[in-house]
Amino acid sequence: MLEDRTTHADNGSDSGAVRRIVIVGGGSAGWLVAGVLAAEHRAAIPGGLQITLLEAPGIPPIGVGEGTWPSMRDTLHKMGLSETELVRECDAAFKQGSLFRGWVTGAPGDHYSHPFVLPQGYTEADLVVGWQAAQARHGDLPFAELVSFQVQLCARGLAPKQFATPEFAAVANYGYHFDAGKFGLLLRKHCIERLGVQHLLDEVVGVNPHDNGDIASLQTRHHGVLAGDLFVDCTGLPSLLLGRHYGIALVSQRHTLFNDRALAMQVPYATADSPIASQTIASAQRNGWVWDIGLPTRRGVGHVYSSAHTSDEAVEEVLRKHIQASGGPADLAAPRKLSFEPGYRARFWHHNCVAIGLSAGFIEPLEASALALVELSAAMLSAQLPTTRAEMDTVANQFNDAFTYRWQRAIDFLKLHYVLTQRTDSDYWRDHVRAESVPERLRELLVLWRHRPPSRYDLPRIEEVFPSASYQYILYGMGFKPDTMPGTRRAADPARAEAFFREAATLARRMLGALPSHRELITHIQAHGLSRI
Repeated sequence: MLEDRTTHADNGSDSGAVRRIVIVGGGSAGWLVAGVLAAEHRAAIPGGLQITLLEAPGIPPIGVGEGTWPSMRDTLHKMGLSETELVRECDAAFKQGSLFRGWVTGAPGDHYSHPFVLPQGYTEADLVVGWQAAQARHGDLPFAELVSFQVQLCARGLAPKQFATPEFAAVANYGYHFDAGKFGLLLRKHCIERLGVQHLLDEVVGVNPHDNGDIASLQTRHHGVLAGDLFVDCTGLPSLLLGRHYGIALVSQRHTLFNDRALAMQVPYATADSPIASQTIASAQRNGWVWDIGLPTRRGVGHVYSSAHTSDEAVEEVLRKHIQASGGPADLAAPRKLSFEPGYRARFWHHNCVAIGLSAGFIEPLEASALALVELSAAMLSAQLPTTRAEMDTVANQFNDAFTYRWQRAIDFLKLHYVLTQRTDSDYWRDHVRAESVPERLRELLVLWRHRPPSRYDLPRIEEVFPSASYQYILYGMGFKPDTMPGTRRAADPARAEAFFREAATLARRMLGALPSHRELITHIQAHGLSRI
């Protein structure tokens, strides 16, 4: 049991140098933080920055199959990791976006796409006016399919790059799908062997505080006292340091986003050469949704749901039917059950402790927001890393302000997937459109978006979790109809937008004939690798 020690350490020095960083907890979050800090700071500080990652033995990672944003490419490249190694060791594949099935009406054929490529001509023309003009002439035209070539690549199961495209470079923008457990092991190996991170397998049994409230050291079960100047809490949902030791509360978001459980299964392919999906497939169900992530050797499939609206047994039945309908076997073992409270911490940095990953919060796996927030957190911590304790409170305030904003914007974006639904087949969907469940800022933006598309002016921070183009893909994919009455929109030239639509179609035709299938690229990388940049 974790406990505070009765004997306090000295007060510490407000001006003492920050040289010893202790990261508590491994997995994707802990090792990403370790890798980013080690790659950017060890050689920059005289004497080197000492980074120790303390990991409890025998605790499996929460991740059951992760999706990432394209930002992960830059993160791994900066750490010096090889993309070839990622594919070979982590059962990794390439993710080019998401396909949403059944979210709008639930009727057969109901689907829309959220590709990672920006709309063609995104900042150069009013594409929404052009899209509406095209619809008036030709009937229903899905927004993403008109403005982006990438939708067709995903529909054909194509790769986002050619055999000769170097590591981390792209023909079409992409992130990754991978086995989360294997990813953590690869990061651990890289951080220890190439970046000099010290690794300690042990359990935290106590916290030794300074008189000023800072953490002076951790008491471990087998290695005694582990001292540090800055402690990073990556202990997952228990949040041993920020949550349990400091008592920083979780700000629940159950009133906005209801999902609090998931059942997950690993599904084998019918044959070894079965196609690998080029996107995450999110299929809406009566009381939640099913994710389907294609890896080279298997699929990761799970049902996210609200325990207030259905039972575990009912969800397992739906999940098994979904797997069988998509070509999976009927005799899979019992699913893994995950429970969580959707929310984020009231503060993320308190005294000399900062929480990153699940210890900072979790909403749900929709749109891979969890790892995106880990990347942003690690990047800001690295960029703003205080040199002395005297600087730390100012940095902490900036960090808390930035991530309170980012968590709130992530919640707005995820809620956008639900609030525009036309489904009325269950209380789950009806409750999602109740006005009292919609964040105030999102309600205000939806009023604005009646008369103009989402833009960068709606998302004023330098590093937003989700770009304005993503809001457009979801908004118009979910059937949102902008007001076209005279005088309600700024003057725009539909012909200019149509030129970009033709450009997107031309690019799609060119790439359909030039890109290999997703599985062909993975097979090539496993056999021959990719050239380094």
